[in-house]
Amino acid sequence: MIYTVTFNPSLDYIVSVEDFKLGLTNRTDSELMLPGGKGLNVSMVLGNLGIKSTALGFAAGFTGAEIIRRIEQMGVKADFIPVSNGISRINLKLKSIDGTEINGCGPEIDEEGIQQMMKKLDVLREGDVLILAGSIPNSMPDDIYRKIMAGLEGRGVMIAVDATKELLTNVLEYRPFLVKPNHHELGEIFGAKLTTREEVIPYAKKMQEMGAANVLVSMAGSGAVLAAENGCIYEAPAPEGKLVNGVGAGDSMVAGFIAGWMEKKDYEFAFFMGVAAGSASAFSEQLATREEIEAVYGRMAHK
Repeated sequence: MIYTVTFNPSLDYIVSVEDFKLGLTNRTDSELMLPGGKGLNVSMVLGNLGIKSTALGFAAGFTGAEIIRRIEQMGVKADFIPVSNGISRINLKLKSIDGTEINGCGPEIDEEGIQQMMKKLDVLREGDVLILAGSIPNSMPDDIYRKIMAGLEGRGVMIAVDATKELLTNVLEYRPFLVKPNHHELGEIFGAKLTTREEVIPYAKKMQEMGAANVLVSMAGSGAVLAAENGCIYEAPAPEGKLVNGVGAGDSMVAGFIAGWMEKKDYEFAFFMGVAAGSASAFSEQLATREEIEAVYGRMAHK
């Protein structure tokens, strides 16, 4: 079974505003509300690819109830822990100004909630896949991913981590199967500015030396790089297409990679499936469907 963990899920309110002006009342030209959070996005794209998963997380207030309702409506199994202090986030995404977001802080997770999550994860065994993705509420310790991986050490669970800074570097000693920083995040960890795929490669290898089996680096319009466990480096430019909505593209890349690996156990195929899934979501209003992913995969230059 595949499990995803989203400690800080959200309702994403995605709007476009023509000619946005600060300090004035603006009205939306389009609006869309979707369940959000990196782990949930991974679960939803896996589901679109026909792969079942269980989404773990915390839910608080009316927004938490709506997140659960929406993801279950999409066919994802939700196993959320109720939280009473605060509400699950609403994140505002202004897609007419690319990359402009206002994200909520999320509910307070107490020690009891953390222990409940640890108990749910304690059932994982060899053959299971765990995807730890995204930010954590301020109330949680920043080594929570590390604690989870320490508790699962030696069980044969395949773990992927998509996180930033200490959340990511703290887990490397436990040899995650996959980590997926973007080039900005990778550069921030090593104090370097990375703009080309060639510049990314040595730093991806450094992250392998620190413990990660596979390092998949997303670079938006510049493509992607994979430093694979088999010693190979795979790279690809971004597929051609019109950017419609970048929200969830990186999470879709994780889902595509995991789906590709599970299908063929081949790193090259997994890499290009990841790139295709990430790009297909970026070219779509919502997270990519199987048909959209297959269409992008089919026109990529690796063939």
